[in-house]
Amino acid sequence: MRVEVVAAPIRYPRTPLLALVLVALVPVVGLTALLLWSDTKADEYELTSDGSAATPPPDVVEPGPPSPVLVTSLLTYRRAPRQLASLANADALADQVEPVYGYLDERSCSSVSVNGRHVTGLNETTPVIPASNQKLLVAAVALELLGGNYQYTTRIAGAAPVDGVIEGDVYLIGGGDPLLTSSDYPIANDSQPAINVTTFDQLADAMVAAGVTRINGSVLGDGSRYDDEYSVDTWGEGVAGVEAGPYDALMVNDSRALGRSGRQSDPNEAAARELVRLLDARGIDVSGGFGVGVADPAMADIASIQSATLDAVVAEMLTTSDNNTAELLLKELGFADSATGTRAAGLNAVDRTLRSWGVPMDGVRPLDGSGLSLENRVTCAAILAVLQRSVGTTLLPGLPVAGRTGTLAGEFLGTSVEGRLAAKTGTLENQPVTADPPSVKALSGYLPTTNGDVIEFTMILNSPDIALERKFEPLWLALADRLDTYPAGPDPADLSPR
Repeated sequence: MRVEVVAAPIRYPRTPLLALVLVALVPVVGLTALLLWSDTKADEYELTSDGSAATPPPDVVEPGPPSPVLVTSLLTYRRAPRQLASLANADALADQVEPVYGYLDERSCSSVSVNGRHVTGLNETTPVIPASNQKLLVAAVALELLGGNYQYTTRIAGAAPVDGVIEGDVYLIGGGDPLLTSSDYPIANDSQPAINVTTFDQLADAMVAAGVTRINGSVLGDGSRYDDEYSVDTWGEGVAGVEAGPYDALMVNDSRALGRSGRQSDPNEAAARELVRLLDARGIDVSGGFGVGVADPAMADIASIQSATLDAVVAEMLTTSDNNTAELLLKELGFADSATGTRAAGLNAVDRTLRSWGVPMDGVRPLDGSGLSLENRVTCAAILAVLQRSVGTTLLPGLPVAGRTGTLAGEFLGTSVEGRLAAKTGTLENQPVTADPPSVKALSGYLPTTNGDVIEFTMILNSPDIALERKFEPLWLALADRLDTYPAGPDPADLSPR
């Protein structure tokens, strides 16, 4: 037998339901009343009984002329013509440059950007030997850490003269100035004569102005601001004493003395010898001749001279590719950064600064300031990053200019980039041609364009014979020619909204 259980029907009270209905009707009634009121007010301002337009109340503003029809959509690239033109021009530049890369081997690299925006490159993260492109790293960091107005000071310290006579030795104290030059030293015979020099004669003139007529002692050269490393052991054979060095915090005429052949083995002694010669020419007798020594820090200065500003010193280094200037500048960075005038301290300052700028440092291994070391390694990505960051600094004005100055005076003659392209060169002619590491030819810098943009570029060629018989020249010319096609895309005015 099945038993079904049926529940009694539930009866709900009606009062809450009626209340809900009334609540729902309230906004309906209100909206209806508002609609009727707005219609009535609108009728008041349409037409008067005689058919003329009614005068609107004072707080009603007559509508103006209709807005122009929007032809160009708000969501279109045509609303950013400059950005669109920049992208188009960059693409066109990449198309022009990339065929040149077909002639570069796997040990060479290149990279190009416009206004800091990357355009194209090849083997950009491959470590390569930079040669003198290494100087770009030192120059950029020096301008940052020391400042463009920084100056070197060279001093003479000793006892005060009495009746024109100084009793005892005097010390010629070097401050790191790499450009001390005697006015009569024949630097014009150098392949790249130094520019922006500090005239060493001024120091002898200052001694005359101080009333000195005789020194009963010696002139001792003091280069103790830096260590006694006069060259770098990883330079190639036959480089030290020829291409660079010996150098120290005291150096005159690149460690040369008038009447002596070649570079002298001790730059401090050579500088002291030169000062004695200049003093003698001015009637100041030095009874004890010249030598080397370290001054007591408590000694008072008798005379001093200052160099040109660092802007000019860096320009000299880059324009003439001055190796001694680069090495001394690296040590000055170490001295300024950690009170240690060593190559290692300078390299630490360079590395830390580049990293703080966000320069990609994978594969980058600098070992000197000049780029003469065969063990230096950089990447085109790192060089390009330094160039990009240095736009607007005094790095660009300090570079040699194509067909005009320094190491580019004989390059790009008769081309469209003559007088415009500014770049640091780099050369290492390692022999024989089958040598490993290979020869190097590098070119990195800037090309201002006709529309006001700036192209940053680098090409570092590592190949056994690239520096011989100007085999690099077709590649340099091809790169410059292709870079100068920019801008080849549309003009921003052609892309503006219409």
